[in-house]
Amino acid sequence: MTQTFEFTLNGSPVSVSLGNEETPLLNVLRNALGVMGTRFGCGLDQCGCCMVLIDGAPEKSCTKPVWSVAGKTVTTVEGLGTPQRPHPLQQAFIDEQAGQCGYCLAGILISAQALLKRNPSPTRAEIAQALDGNICRCGAHNRIIRAIAKAAAQMRASAGTAR
Repeated sequence: MTQTFEFTLNGSPVSVSLGNEETPLLNVLRNALGVMGTRFGCGLDQCGCCMVLIDGAPEKSCTKPVWSVAGKTVTTVEGLGTPQRPHPLQQAFIDEQAGQCGYCLAGILISAQALLKRNPSPTRAEIAQALDGNICRCGAHNRIIRAIAKAAAQMRASAGTAR
């Protein structure tokens, strides 16, 4: 039996009809909705490549059943900015050359966005803690942390709240 699930994706309402309500959100995003920024990594909720924001909170989507986001707001990396107008985090990652292979960056950007929403002035230790659920095998950790700190400073300056 087919069921329909409705939620908001990157600011727009979406409706997906599926035969299995347990289909992981990641599969729905990539296969049914064509949103490809969120990646499949381990499939076990351990690496963070599949991180999305659900009602503003970072959550791994590879094992999250689609029924659990019905009526909620889901934000993927595509919802942060555009190529023409990147989010300050995305621009800072480019400026700092924070990615090497880039496979993990969508999840890291989502985790960083959640951090900066709740704490616009994070310390290096707080940034590292916020990224604890994201694995980067390239060893770009120092550049990633530097990019997040840079984006935080730029966002504070834009909002007029210096630290």
